Amino acid sequence: MKGITRRTMLAASAAFTFAPSLALAQAAKNMTLVVPFPPGGSTDALARLLQSHLQTKLGRIVLVENKSGAAGSLGAAQVAKSPPDGSSFLVTFDSHAVIPAILEKPQVDVEQDLMPVFLVGTAPYVIAANASRPFKTFADIVAASKKEPGSIKYASVGIGTLGHLAMTMLAKQAGVEITHVPYRGGGPAMNDVLGGHVDLIAGSAALIMAQLGTNTLRPILQLGRERMASLPDTQTGIEAGYPDSETLAWWGIFAPKGTPPDVIDGLAKPVREILSEPAVAAQLRETQQMSLLLADAKDFGTFFAKQVSAWGKVVRENNIKA
Repeated sequence: MKGITRRTMLAASAAFTFAPSLALAQAAKNMTLVVPFPPGGSTDALARLLQSHLQTKLGRIVLVENKSGAAGSLGAAQVAKSPPDGSSFLVTFDSHAVIPAILEKPQVDVEQDLMPVFLVGTAPYVIAANASRPFKTFADIVAASKKEPGSIKYASVGIGTLGHLAMTMLAKQAGVEITHVPYRGGGPAMNDVLGGHVDLIAGSAALIMAQLGTNTLRPILQLGRERMASLPDTQTGIEAGYPDSETLAWWGIFAPKGTPPDVIDGLAKPVREILSEPAVAAQLRETQQMSLLLADAKDFGTFFAKQVSAWGKVVRENNIKA
């Protein structure tokens, strides 16, 4: 026992008893995946896909809670205020990065109050037109807008969403005015495009692709760096002459600030395993047009910081307010 003090022995004993008690506390609690949007969207679908698999892998009850409102900040704030013990995580979408710029007094500091856990993947935004409209390319839209400024209307799923911001950038670069019509969600926006009440829609690939087989919607421009295999004949924004047009939907998981690294890793590892299963990966590619990245907390943090900076600049330069 030489060299080992009573204090050292007590500290070692405390550490030994603390680790199991923490693990037991986590195992005894339900895990809640908070989705800051209404049921039925792509983020909700991802959370429910993870829910069933996580319950099996972790041996814990996993719940999905939809907490929508204030551009997704209500759900984010709920998670930020939760204990950092692995009982609550945020499963969210690309608009999360716009919260600091779009809201005058957000209830949550998305960069300080939450910690990145895992970046699932990305998918390009797509601009599409009601098939009865004469537009075949974005150049057609620009020409029509120059002829009658503001006459062409486009739908998005809300003010400050990436569809809105992407079209704002494109119109500005083209030197034209295109009228924005915001909706509360993809369903209402798509319904009004298909009904001919608005001319265009700027939405995620998943939202657009679901309607292309009906011959009522025509893809005009995709905003990824490269063409999607599912839209081989549709130009990218870069090909159309807009080098800064890349706009990607993304899905990721966050935890409350102060969540221990082992708890972060304890979720990231099974999520990676679940999404690496061929059947699950194929489902996300088909239903969400998603390119899986499966990036860890560090890489996700770097990606997220760039998203906050880039889209915040667009919001501020164009004086966009929610």
